[in-house]
Amino acid sequence: MKYIDLHCDTAGRMLYENGGLKSNSFKIDIEKMKKGGALAQVFAFFIDIGEVKNPFLEFQIMHRNLEKELDKNKKDITLVRNVEELSKAEKDKKIGAFLSIEEGETLEGNIDNIQKVYDYGVRFITLTWNYKNSLGYPNYEFLYKDKGLTPKGIEMVEEMERLGIVPDASHLSDKGFYDLVEKCKKPFIVTHSNSRSIKRHPRNLTDDMIKKLSEKGGIMGINFCADFVGYEKVTQIKDLVSHIKHIKNVGGIDVISLGSDFDGIGNEVEVKDASEMGKLAQALEKEGFTIDEIEKIYYKNALSFLIDTLK
Repeated sequence: MKYIDLHCDTAGRMLYENGGLKSNSFKIDIEKMKKGGALAQVFAFFIDIGEVKNPFLEFQIMHRNLEKELDKNKKDITLVRNVEELSKAEKDKKIGAFLSIEEGETLEGNIDNIQKVYDYGVRFITLTWNYKNSLGYPNYEFLYKDKGLTPKGIEMVEEMERLGIVPDASHLSDKGFYDLVEKCKKPFIVTHSNSRSIKRHPRNLTDDMIKKLSEKGGIMGINFCADFVGYEKVTQIKDLVSHIKHIKNVGGIDVISLGSDFDGIGNEVEVKDASEMGKLAQALEKEGFTIDEIEKIYYKNALSFLIDTLK
């Protein structure tokens, strides 16, 4: 079954570990994506502001490297910025590559940099990672759950929406999430988070947050990281199914998508890499999900969301 994956960290691994996009030892490459049925993959530029002195420059370097890899493999994969371009890619039998930034401080607090990253093709920005920044506070721990977006963060989100970049609330504090509910004029996204009722972790969403996201027209990508899924060292498919069942009951089937976090998570997964994405679909069917529901989770919900939000 074809799929859209809302989050991976493969771009950084390719840069720092000298990996290619066609075939590598990571969880995602073109060969694995083709085997798994990828319609589109969102490639995140993760910039660790605790380690990097010039985050915007680091983004440019990482972007240039991915751009080269896309060009080398242009028969198989292409940059896409909206659903029209994705539809053309699919007709041409190519995987669509969307771009995101994971860490809002990559913008260095400069609102003009939002236009620059838009011109680079970025269409999603994860506002925080594990550090507080000029935009807001993270949910790495429950410590910051009552601290939300800063005035600068609200200003930046407004500019993102004006241009057609979708704010991503994964890694954002609880209060920051509710600030997006209040401030965003369009639906926003949670690219790689699960249910806090199933696994109590600050990176996951409460039932009320899931309901609010659904009411807003947003979607959330199911994350394969063991810390956010269950209590096993290897992420179990049955536990992913438990999250999906609960989220469906709370927010409806239309809020659920996939956000594997492949190449950004340290543990092994029963879905071992992109080539095995179909395993989760098989498990969902065995658990009574209809083919239409599974297709919604795998790509239809993401497509509907992208139609609503991207220019």
